[in-house]
Amino acid sequence: MRSLVLGTLAALAATLLTPTAHAQAPAVPGHHSVARAKAPTLHVSRLVTGLDHPWDVRPIGAGRLIFTQRDRATVSIWDGERTRLVQGFPTDSVWVSGETGLMGLEVDPAFADNHRFYTCQGGTTTSGGHDVRVMSWTLRDDLVSVSTSRLLLGGLPATSGRHGGCRLLAVGPRLYVGTGDAATGTNPENKRSLGGKTLCLLATSGKPCGDNPFVRSTNRNKRYVHTYGHRNVQGLDQRRDGTLWSVEQGTYRDDEVNRLRRGGDYGYNPVPGYNESVPMTDQSLPGRQLRAAWSSGDPTLATSGGGFVYGKRWGAYNGAFAVAALKASRVLFLTFSDAGKLQRVRVPKALRQLGRIRTVVDGPGSVAYVTTDNGNGQDAILVVRPRR
Repeated sequence: MRSLVLGTLAALAATLLTPTAHAQAPAVPGHHSVARAKAPTLHVSRLVTGLDHPWDVRPIGAGRLIFTQRDRATVSIWDGERTRLVQGFPTDSVWVSGETGLMGLEVDPAFADNHRFYTCQGGTTTSGGHDVRVMSWTLRDDLVSVSTSRLLLGGLPATSGRHGGCRLLAVGPRLYVGTGDAATGTNPENKRSLGGKTLCLLATSGKPCGDNPFVRSTNRNKRYVHTYGHRNVQGLDQRRDGTLWSVEQGTYRDDEVNRLRRGGDYGYNPVPGYNESVPMTDQSLPGRQLRAAWSSGDPTLATSGGGFVYGKRWGAYNGAFAVAALKASRVLFLTFSDAGKLQRVRVPKALRQLGRIRTVVDGPGSVAYVTTDNGNGQDAILVVRPRR
């Protein structure tokens, strides 16, 4: 019995920390310097405090940040000294329920000139139901109030508010959207549903990207689908090699980091009903299902937002995918080879003392911004700096 218990504990530790087989994997071309580099000490300080479920944050230049709070349904600007609510943002029009509210945020690549940003949020439909929708907003030159707004894409499914997604990523003129399945079993594999997907649309018009795999479909929703077979996409980012990556929450097992391939099926199909005992990537489904680049195993860590971090000062973390975990209260730095194979997982102690972590966003000059998700006005936006 003692050996059985010790074996179980050892397996659990391997799941939550570093998979030994991957940790010993040799370096590959393009990653030799990272493999030899040391992991620096991380210094964490609080920039913005008194927040409640800050869901996303972006730097907008001159030391300023723009960020959302899910349940308060506010957009705010921190100018380096104080926080201002963005005036004219219609907080009362955001549908807040459970995991859904004011969620993903992205700034336009040309924000310095056009002052445009995007949100993903719960909404109320004309029929009195609810959906999740992607909106475009433009700030006035003073960056304290909204001048114009536009609905880019509505109709993302919503039920109780569970599994609302919803992360945004701007790549040039494209806007990628990671969505949740709204706890409806048929959504992930149904390409006529916008739930359980990554979507691609044009940020200026809201039209589907021209090279989406099903763009010629007669079904409106299907034209937006970039990848499908997801449960609840909570993170999106692009690596410097141009590849797209997502972070996905698992059931009781198998949180996933996926390398996204256009038209790919990631294999979640919780039917009949909403059967969460099925595999996150079900290889018994027809066709080809793409395996995760990293999986938590059992139990889950409740992974959320994540981003690649860059800069020589990051040392061994340079180029890693920094993934936030809610339940496990940590940040995992996942190092992948050029081919997308997991090499190592590092979990720094400095980021395991902050409670639930919602997202990690790379910032200018070898810094990262981290949001906590503990509620009750106890949350903060943190800045993390490597010290070597």
